[in-house]
Amino acid sequence: MPVSHLNQAKTSADGLLLVDKPAGVSSHDVVAVARRALHEKRIGHAGTLDPFATGLLVLLTGRATRLAQYVPDEPKAYDALVRFGEETGTEDVSGAVVRSHPLPTIDALESARLSLLGTILQVPPAYSAKHVDGKRAYELARRGEAVVLAPVEVTVHSLTLSEFEKADDGSIVRCRMRVSCVGGTYVRSLARDLARAAGSGAYLETLRRHSAGVFTLARAIPYERLRDNPESVTIARPIDALEGLPIQPLDASEIALVAQGAHIAARVTGVRAALVEAQGTGALVALAERITSPTGDRWQPRVVMIDA
Repeated sequence: MPVSHLNQAKTSADGLLLVDKPAGVSSHDVVAVARRALHEKRIGHAGTLDPFATGLLVLLTGRATRLAQYVPDEPKAYDALVRFGEETGTEDVSGAVVRSHPLPTIDALESARLSLLGTILQVPPAYSAKHVDGKRAYELARRGEAVVLAPVEVTVHSLTLSEFEKADDGSIVRCRMRVSCVGGTYVRSLARDLARAAGSGAYLETLRRHSAGVFTLARAIPYERLRDNPESVTIARPIDALEGLPIQPLDASEIALVAQGAHIAARVTGVRAALVEAQGTGALVALAERITSPTGDRWQPRVVMIDA
């Protein structure tokens, strides 16, 4: 996302904004601050972070919010500090300790780690945004009600353990856990299941998201800058929200067709493509999907970014 590809937020609020969220702030809080900073009501995110967690939030603004389901934001990569020997009700440092356990050994943790790789079934935490009988699970948990959530299939691409802090007997008090996984995976619950499989218990002391697909924390702005110095904030063009997709430039006649939702001939490979202006700024015209027709492969516009 070179600087030359950025538009000043004060001149255009359609696009992509990467924010480094601090602990103690909810994803909803970040969205609310962005709405005020950019004077734009239409702001959404590609995946939330728990309030205690920090790191990358991918925000879409203005018309670009319509691209949310197509944004290449997986896998997600996290760095966590795991505390063994205790479990909290929230599975993180914000909750009260509810159970104590013996500390695990390195060998037991390594065996447990291997069991969590690949596609697994994961029970989400009680303090989560999952719906139970029309209500959020965390609302029921806060009222002291029993929350029973069904296991969900998730995929863990990699899970590594390092920086072990040992007790006097050699058992493990803390370690660093790095995870790459699909969206919808609860890293809190990975730590819980890792510890339980090793004959212990655990919760997360810290959690930081470093990347989401092609988007990295190194490219994010601090939340404090968005909140306190909004005039300095820049947003990337909508096309940058589709980084990595094939690009097909369009002439004026094709732009007119796409603006009306009509098919056009496909000249680049791929299941999806970003259709852009061939002349001028190279602005995003539409996100399209490939279809097969008797006259050859064509692009079907799915999200049109211009007016007809």
